Formats: sequence, structure tokens, C-alpha cells
Amino acid sequence: MVKENLLEVEEKIQEACKKSGRSRDAVTLIAVSKTKPVSMIEEAIAAGIREFGENKPQELKEKYEVLPKDLRWHMIGHLQRNKVKYVVPRACMIHSIDSVRLAEEVSQEAVKHGLRIPVLVEVNVAEEETKGGVTVPETESFIRQIAPLPGISVQGLMTIAPFVENAEDNRYVFEKLRKLSVDIKSKNIDNVIMCNLSMGMTGDYQVAIEEGATMVRVGTGIFGERHYTI
Repeated sequence: MVKENLLEVEEKIQEACKKSGRSRDAVTLIAVSKTKPVSMIEEAIAAGIREFGENKPQELKEKYEVLPKDLRWHMIGHLQRNKVKYVVPRACMIHSIDSVRLAEEVSQEAVKHGLRIPVLVEVNVAEEETKGGVTVPETESFIRQIAPLPGISVQGLMTIAPFVENAEDNRYVFEKLRKLSVDIKSKNIDNVIMCNLSMGMTGDYQVAIEEGATMVRVGTGIFGERHYTI
């Protein structure tokens, strides 16, 4: 099932890239493996996937320990400061930086391990009360606050768009994040490379790609409906 689903997702990614005149190489598919058993992840690995997303630090740690070390793990969920120690030595990128105190904790842990970890700032574009992230107007000043921290490299923005029936309803969210990214990039802030836009999930990743996503986070579309046991 995983292999067949991946073929379908890949086809849709290529379709969206073609429609928007982008190279397929410009988009990274992150297979969101949260709550999924190791056996399903192994199916995705066999189908050529190397980038995986987790939203619970403990689960990321457990899977990291038992799966091949050439995989790239993305921390995509809300991260509590006391769980940063599980993530920093294992993740290739943290997508959900949304407070100065969290950024400072990541910085301290990265320095301890002699690492410089790429991070994305989570922006709550749609201003949903249930979601984390900084607001669009706050983003530039927030980035200026965290950019000088040692051990981290600000490499772009991430958003979780609202759940919608029609993917087109989220186009404005993705467009707004892209414009914000372009605006911040033009400021040439030290230690900030606005090279990544992590946006788009199973229901709307094609629209996100058309609006400039460099990373799409697809879980259900690859692994099927969520199961909340490992």
C-alpha cells in the first residue's frame, strides 16, 4: 500500500511542479511517519524515501535508534523545551520554532553537541487560536531576535494551514507565507537564509507547491489514516 500511495503522491508532485514551471528537484517530500510503526517506515524506505517527519520527540528518538542512520528526520510538531535534548542530535531540521525561549534551548543543546542545526520559524498565517506560531507581522522582528544565537541557522518559514475541504481555500495562506519569505530575504539579515518554505500537507500539497513550497509534509496520503499506537 505504501509503495502505491507514494507513486500517486509523486505523480501529483510532478504535476504541480509542471503546472507552476518548477523543477521537481525544488521540492522535498517529507513522509510524515508520526504514530506509524517501523514496518511501514521500512516500506517507505524500500520505495526510496529518506526524509521523514515526526511530531513527538520521544517517538523520533525511538525510531532514529532502530532505523538506518542515513535517514533524515524532521521535527515538525510543537516542541517543548524539556524535550529539545531528544531532538537536536538526531534531527536534520526543526520546523516549529515559535518562541525565543525555545530557540535559545535549541541553541544551547546544539552548541553542547558541536552542531549548527537548521531551523524554520513557524508562522500562524491563518491566525488560528488552536495553532502555534508567530503572527505574520511579528515574524521579521522574531527572526532578528533569534538569528544571532549560536548553533542554529534560520533557513526559512513553516506554516500549518487550516483543515479545509477544498485545497484552493488555502492558497492565500501559502501565497502569504511565500511573500513574507521574499520580504524577509530582501532584508539580508545575518545568519538567515530564506531558502525553505515548509507548507502543504496531504489535502493541499499540490496548491502549496504551486505557491512555492520547497518542502511538503505528507502523512495520510502515504501511510493511510493515523493510528495512535506504535
